[in-house]
Amino acid sequence: MFSKILIANRGEIACRIIQTAHDMGIRCVAVYSDADANARHVAMADEAFHIGPAPSSESYLRSEKIIEIAKESGAQAIHPGYGFLSENTGFAEACEANDLVFIGPPSSAIAAMGSKSAAKAIMEKAGVPLVPGYHGDDQAPETLRTEAEKCGFPLLLKAVAGGGGKGMRVVERMEEFDDALAAAKREAKNAFGNPDMLIERYLTQPRHVEIQVFCDQDGKGVYLAERDCSVQRRHQKVLEEAPAPGLSEDTRKAMGEAAVRAAQAINYVGAGTVEFLYDVDGSFFFMEMNTRLQVEHPVTEMVTGQDLVEWQLKIAWGEPLPLEQSDVKTRGHALEARIYAEDPDHDFLPATGHLRYLSTPDENAHVRVDTGVTEGDDISIHYDPMIAKLIVWDETRDQAINRMVQALENYRIAGVKTNIRFLHALADAQPFREQDLTTGFIDTHKALVLAAGFVLEARKSSEPASTDPWSPFGRRNSWRLNSEYAQPLQLQVGEEIHDLKILERDDRYQVYVGDSVYNLTARLDDDFLQAVVNGHRISIHGNLHNDQLVLFYEGDTFQCNVYRETYGFEDMAGEGSLEAPMNGAIVAVQAKVGDTVTAGQTLVIMEAMKMEHAIKAPADGVVSEIFFAEGDQVSEGAELIAIDVAEEGAE
Repeated sequence: MFSKILIANRGEIACRIIQTAHDMGIRCVAVYSDADANARHVAMADEAFHIGPAPSSESYLRSEKIIEIAKESGAQAIHPGYGFLSENTGFAEACEANDLVFIGPPSSAIAAMGSKSAAKAIMEKAGVPLVPGYHGDDQAPETLRTEAEKCGFPLLLKAVAGGGGKGMRVVERMEEFDDALAAAKREAKNAFGNPDMLIERYLTQPRHVEIQVFCDQDGKGVYLAERDCSVQRRHQKVLEEAPAPGLSEDTRKAMGEAAVRAAQAINYVGAGTVEFLYDVDGSFFFMEMNTRLQVEHPVTEMVTGQDLVEWQLKIAWGEPLPLEQSDVKTRGHALEARIYAEDPDHDFLPATGHLRYLSTPDENAHVRVDTGVTEGDDISIHYDPMIAKLIVWDETRDQAINRMVQALENYRIAGVKTNIRFLHALADAQPFREQDLTTGFIDTHKALVLAAGFVLEARKSSEPASTDPWSPFGRRNSWRLNSEYAQPLQLQVGEEIHDLKILERDDRYQVYVGDSVYNLTARLDDDFLQAVVNGHRISIHGNLHNDQLVLFYEGDTFQCNVYRETYGFEDMAGEGSLEAPMNGAIVAVQAKVGDTVTAGQTLVIMEAMKMEHAIKAPADGVVSEIFFAEGDQVSEGAELIAIDVAEEGAE
């Protein structure tokens, strides 16, 4: 077995590899950038080497420097983890040329599956069903438009060399195609150095089911169960589970055997994942093969009892597969939640900040935390915003979900925004529990009614108490003599404004939301609201500040504003501006001083944590100033562009 390996990665995956390697008696060499000098993976390793500045292009993607360090340190092999150089054919070839074992598949296998279009051609020849689309080499825009029309809408544009949701766009109709293609190609070129696209028909109700495969150097292969990764946002997985719920044994076996055949067709060695789209009718289609260890591999480990990193190291050393297919057994159910530094209330924009406080749930046979950070670390703009992976196991899916909900309630972070409450709501939502595998939150209407109750009771508490509790003059309902008047209340949730009407009775409210009516009783004690909505008793906490209301309920939150229409864009002529919604870099400025722009037009494209974000004009107007250029780093809140907003009726 190897005596020393180098880990060409950072964060939680580097820590994960070091843990198993140490358990096997293998010494570990870490590499680190300026931003990671005090990182957890550096502290865990036996030795560590500085590799360059914070940007990954100047550090973790420097293949020549990594190989130089491996040889200098006496490492016999390099484990690439996932991301960075893990699926880089040139890096695998360079390892081979320098007598270093690449702990992964041969470079030829990476090349075969590194291009989605080439992989689909291989699968087509092998008779594996494919989703309708275009996977050709001709990348001329007119060709892609023609193929898009043949494929039909909605369709998915996907980077040939991509992954992780980058270089990917859903296009609903032909009118959107050109802009979406340009954006996807630009994002793909920035992320992978290759702007080529493939086109697929976009299935509206698919599930994402993937098979974990392993092959040894003698060509033998096995599959280790499957994972369901259907719950995603921005095409990135958020909740993963094993086994996939609702699959028949015949389907499970057919998928597994197809995955092994796919791996063997390219002389695969090591850990790989074959991904399928599983449709509601039970059919499945090959999507892609990831030639590396997956982020979600822990759920497979939890249900099989196997250490997949240990398997990787043994196979790379030349040992046979640890198990025959007939010996692979699964037990119970596992879930993984990816905890990100991001803001769910603002389109999941990546967040940066200082981990001022970090408390994780206790780890045991049921709960596992894979992380690369500790309290006091900073979440920077340079790398993926994932803080940790929370993995749970139990005998049944329902019990595992309960474990996850409880563990998320015990995961506490201060100093940076996270998606923890979003994950809690997702895992505990009835649709997810019922295997609909879609996001679900507290019913919007009920949340609006509770918000109304909180606002009304808060208003009451701020008014002097009437000496006569039954007097109509003591009510806040715009009471009128000989007339029943429903007072209006507008609540803004995101961009949507909800019009409510409220009648105050002697002991309750009647709240009208659209065509529905709700009987509400409510009592507010400081921040604690006790309410009964149509017979359903609910107790929640809340905070109302300057017309901004946040309700807290079983780990979830509901946010809205008490809407007061005080101005419109017509009142803001000469005062229009665009601010950066997060820290990041300017990728493109798509306007010049003097340009006439329209509301909704994209003016600036920013990149943060490997994702692009379009900054759009808030109203019609003329660009008066541009404060940053392509390539500039900007801070959250920085003014990017000033617009002289057109006055209503102006020529």
